[in-house]
Amino acid sequence: MVLMSLNKEHQQQLLTVAKASIQHGLQEGGSLKINIDDYPKLLAECRATFVTLKLDQQLRGCIGRLEATRPLIEDVAENAFLAAFQDPRFSPLLIDEFIELDIHISLLTEPILMSFRSEQDLMSQLQPNVDGLILVEGSRKGTFLPSVWEQLTEPKQFLSHLKQKAGLSSNHWSDTLKVYRYQAETIA
Repeated sequence: MVLMSLNKEHQQQLLTVAKASIQHGLQEGGSLKINIDDYPKLLAECRATFVTLKLDQQLRGCIGRLEATRPLIEDVAENAFLAAFQDPRFSPLLIDEFIELDIHISLLTEPILMSFRSEQDLMSQLQPNVDGLILVEGSRKGTFLPSVWEQLTEPKQFLSHLKQKAGLSSNHWSDTLKVYRYQAETIA
């Protein structure tokens, strides 16, 4: 797992594009279209990202992809728009909210399948404040970014809530359960 450290200029470019895409959504109803040639090569590399929006330190939207399928700069623009206007947990963002919005971008590493013998073994391997997890059980799937450790500080609590997010009971366990680990660089 290799985190991709971006310099301050690249980080600022990503935040500027995220904000511009949300503003474009407010004015035009769609995400900002990106011309890859206008950005450094590093921002054109395929990367998986999540964009998290907060108002008064409360979640206001969060959308992303767990797999890298498009250039980083495009992924950020699209996910910022989706987080603002199409997160099913929230109504579309209003112009009044835009001014106070805090934008956080998470750049994800490639997920790695974890190997464990039991739930206790899995929990002992978790790295609070470092690991993001993807939990898969049949057709059910859920993920928590590493930043979720801020609210769910204990591995048991983190895993229990992740199971519920995936539509499973908090005490669910089976031999077919798969868990992937990833890390994220957060830009705010």
